[in-house]
Parts: sequence; C-alpha cells; structure tokens
Amino acid sequence: MSLPEIYEKREIVTCNRGQRQSDYAFIVKETPLTVFLNDTELATLICSPGAHKELAVGFLLSEGLVRDLSDIREITFNEQDGLLWVETPCAAPETENFLRRQIASCCGKGRVAPYFINDARQLQPVQSTCRFAASRLLALIGILEEGSASFRLTGGVHSAALADHTGLLAMYEDIGRHNAVDKALGYAFLNRTATADKCLLLSGRVSSEILIKAARQGLPLVVSRSAPTLLAVDLAEQYGVALVGFARGERLSVYSHAEKIIM
Repeated sequence: MSLPEIYEKREIVTCNRGQRQSDYAFIVKETPLTVFLNDTELATLICSPGAHKELAVGFLLSEGLVRDLSDIREITFNEQDGLLWVETPCAAPETENFLRRQIASCCGKGRVAPYFINDARQLQPVQSTCRFAASRLLALIGILEEGSASFRLTGGVHSAALADHTGLLAMYEDIGRHNAVDKALGYAFLNRTATADKCLLLSGRVSSEILIKAARQGLPLVVSRSAPTLLAVDLAEQYGVALVGFARGERLSVYSHAEKIIM
C-alpha cells in the first residue's frame, strides 16, 4: 500500500542553552478534504494526505450513513481541490442539522448528548468468539510502533491499524487519531474484510467515539499503547469489546472482557 509522504523537511532555528543555530525539522502536512454525499456537502475533514477514499468511507461508516458496500454506487475524488463525492441510494441527512452536531476536525467531533446517545443505541453487541494471546497483542503493537515512521520523524501524527493473528493488514498515520481509525475501517469496508477475527490497534487514547466506531464494525478487540476513558471502558463492557490499554514492552492492561485475552 503506497501512500504519499505526510511530512515535509523545513529549515528552522533552534536555541540550545542560549546558543542559536540553524537546523531542520520534518513537519507534518495537513489538508482539508470536503466530503459530499449525493451532491450534498456533508463535512470538511482536516487530515493528512493520502487514503482519502478510505477516510471518507470510514467517516460515513462511523456516522451510520452507509452500512454495506452495496450502499456505495460510486466514489469520485478531485485531488487538486480536495473534493470527494460519494454516491449512494441513501438520502443525505439535512446538512444544517448534521453540521450542528459535527464539528469536523482532525482529532474528533464535538457532539451534543442526544446524538451521542443515539450513536450508542444503534449498536448491537459484537458477536465474536475470537480470542487473542496477550503476547501476540504486544508483538502487534510493537509492529505498529516500528511502522510509525512519520511519527518518529515528526512527533505529530497518530497511528491506527487493522490486524489479525498473522500481522497487520492495513496501517495508517494521520494528524488525527479519529482520521487514522476511519482510514483503517474504510479500508476494511472497501475490501470486504471480515472483522469478527480482527483487532484495532491504536497509538493514542481510546475515547468513547473510537470505541463506538470499532463496535459498529463488529471488531471484538481494541488495543492501544495509551489509556482509555471511563466511558469507553463502560461501552466496551456493554457491547462485548475487549479493551486493552498501555500495551507496551511486555505489559498490557485489560479493561473489559478479559476472557477474550489468553494470558
């Protein structure tokens, strides 16, 4: 999977112990992607370059606007202007109401309580008997970290990947952790990848919104190098998702459905 570089080298000036010197830095790029659903402008996502189709589809999935690949008739992308159209047989939501609840940004969307409750009520418990060995999860997180080349250069991106017992199936880095997740989920959707035996790997915090994204797609396991929020833990317990945090080195913490993890 070949993606464009999401950073650029620039000259900078540093100050170290009072001494000024010329240096250079790798700085992450960000670009707007405006998504149209059936010619209705839906949202503008601020994201890293590349995997725009996966991002747009993952975003629509996360919002419950598409549920099956047959819901998508055509995807058209104008790369020069950052415009992407998704044609579906589904009616587009009323733009004014949709944008009231969606503040499109790279790291999450502001929501008011009724819409969040509706998101949770639309979920069904994840039906999967798949179990993962803790040692394998630590190995997968290690592979995610090794593959996060843009983060090592810039310190300014998040990573997300879809994985199974054999390894990583798709991995993305983006300035927004929600974007990185949507790209991974969009990839699975567009490639008809079954999710009942997969896990979602993350470099950043597991919020309730990210947990809902995973549960909506039937993923039985979410693993992060970072921490979960309490609401994410509660939702994971309720909807049958094993939630693992602080997966680093030889240690991890299981916050829900520990029976899915082979110690």
